[in-house]
Amino acid sequence: MTSAPVVVIDNGTGYTKMGYAGNVEPSHIMPTAIADHLDKGTVQISKLQYDQLDFHIGYDAIKNKDNYNLIYPLKSGLITDWEAMEKFWHRSIYQHLRCEPDEHVFVLTEPPMNPPENREQIAEIMFETFNVKGLHIGVQAVLALYSNWCCAEDGSLQKKIGLTGTVCDSGDGVTHVIPVSDGYVIGSCIKHIPLAGRDITKFVMQQLKDRGENIPPEDIKEVAKEIKEKYGYIAKDLVKEMERYDKAVLEGGKSKFKTYTAKNHRNGETYSVDVGYEAFLGPEMFFKPEFIDAKWRSPIDEVIDHTIQACPIDTRRKLYSNIVLSGGSTTIKNFKERLQTQVQERVDNRFEKYRQMTGTPPPPIDVSVTENPFLRYSVWHGASMMAKEPGFSKAYHKREDYFEIGPSIARYNPVFFGGM
Repeated sequence: MTSAPVVVIDNGTGYTKMGYAGNVEPSHIMPTAIADHLDKGTVQISKLQYDQLDFHIGYDAIKNKDNYNLIYPLKSGLITDWEAMEKFWHRSIYQHLRCEPDEHVFVLTEPPMNPPENREQIAEIMFETFNVKGLHIGVQAVLALYSNWCCAEDGSLQKKIGLTGTVCDSGDGVTHVIPVSDGYVIGSCIKHIPLAGRDITKFVMQQLKDRGENIPPEDIKEVAKEIKEKYGYIAKDLVKEMERYDKAVLEGGKSKFKTYTAKNHRNGETYSVDVGYEAFLGPEMFFKPEFIDAKWRSPIDEVIDHTIQACPIDTRRKLYSNIVLSGGSTTIKNFKERLQTQVQERVDNRFEKYRQMTGTPPPPIDVSVTENPFLRYSVWHGASMMAKEPGFSKAYHKREDYFEIGPSIARYNPVFFGGM
């Protein structure tokens, strides 16, 4: 074990979570955004000059977006702007975490199927720019599963089957369904859904525009995001929910509509916005994606079912019995219940067809969708718990090994089995 605490940084498309291992919550949660100087191409970047560079990260970047070049370094979970990402890490380490990186082991996260060249680039920046003591790059799905395992009660199914389950990870920029068996990602069966929280925000924003709500143009994106997070829910029955809203409107009022109050960030004036159909029509994209994307027609329960059916037959029962939610977009009200109901229906329908064909009913499968108290940042929590296990000392790449072997050392990711 290292004397200094392990630093854990989970860079997501929408938000970055960072803090020290052993804590149950990250010390800082901020948008993965950087507001760089408009003349950034003329500035020479080096480790010694970082403090003099004119840029902001996180919420400060959002506040200064009018006078700076606002950059989001990640797209669909992958780093696309390495220069901006390096500067984001620098400000995060020195000004937010306030640590000397050469004294700490770092845990960073990566999406499933991250190209090995990206892992090499991360290792090169961490070891050569920041001179970190050690580095572990963990797969987000496995860390979310480990977080769920840590939170499960002794004797529960999650404790018994260990790091086996199907992770449904939906954040701001991308949704993945990842099957994991005994800590290993079944890479050939991973499914990608091109819809996530950001798409819901865009849908809500468009609904507000179409209805003619009086919102300042510079505020509408933030207002839509706040409405999604504060009022968004998934209807148990979409048709009935629509009928209830329609009836309320036809009777001469908006009794089903709620009111959101906000302030203009430029002049401080208060204004109000009606919140109606978009509160449930936006999140409904998970189960009826044609609302938002005409090219994508597969609901999330169908994708999960197809993912598990593509896995080896001896793993399927465990994968159905431990579907783990991860990411901010899965915190929407009623998401867990609706998902479990619809996946169970698909399994039951398949078993019924089998019974009709053979006359013999197969042993039933009980679908279980689980979540833990750290759902919004379960990847970070899993990494934090993992880094405190005694076996973690064998699961990260040491600085001496990197300088002996080179960046290719990061292509091999040790699988961690602490506590299993």
